[in-house]
Amino acid sequence: MAYVSQKQPKQPPKPAVEESDFDVLLDPGLIRSARKIYTTYYEVHPELIQRPLGVAIDRFTHRGKLIFAGKPILLPQECFVPFSQIESDLYS
Repeated sequence: MAYVSQKQPKQPPKPAVEESDFDVLLDPGLIRSARKIYTTYYEVHPELIQRPLGVAIDRFTHRGKLIFAGKPILLPQECFVPFSQIESDLYS
């Protein structure tokens, strides 16, 4: 018996990063640290016009870096705090 494969309709490419990729509960201390990292960066670089995707942060030391493009590659002890969680309390 021979099988004929059917062509699948082309799907539009998915964006590199989707908000749903980061829908996890994070420690409030990590969110505070991520917010402080962002605030410090913005104070030092007020000309910043590109919005970051978020902060890759170490769960134990709370040291982190802003991520501006692509999906972050994290070390085992790191997690990603999306900018949507950081900014929720920035302007309140």
